[in-house]
Amino acid sequence: MDWKLQIQKEFDNAERSRSRSNEGQARVCARRAAGIAIREYLTRRGRRIPSSSAYDLLNLLKEDALLPPDLKLVADHLTVRVTEAFKLPVEADLIAEARLLCDWLLNK
Repeated sequence: MDWKLQIQKEFDNAERSRSRSNEGQARVCARRAAGIAIREYLTRRGRRIPSSSAYDLLNLLKEDALLPPDLKLVADHLTVRVTEAFKLPVEADLIAEARLLCDWLLNK
């Protein structure tokens, strides 16, 4: 499957999960969509993909000098651990933030 379709599928799954009040699964899907975009971004820049894990790639992306500070914050939000009550410790719409990150990465 082409990477664009994979990203769209993950965002569709994220929205479906959210509509069923499964915010944890929505976060996972948003993170996976970002991971696909990061792999494409790194490939386009001729860089080796060091991991298949979206979590690992998001942490790697935070160190990218070309990534604007607001998107480094998005990458940080996508990697933050939830509380014991399974809630994010920050106010963030991870689906919307992941979309912003993907758009920036894929338009570079």
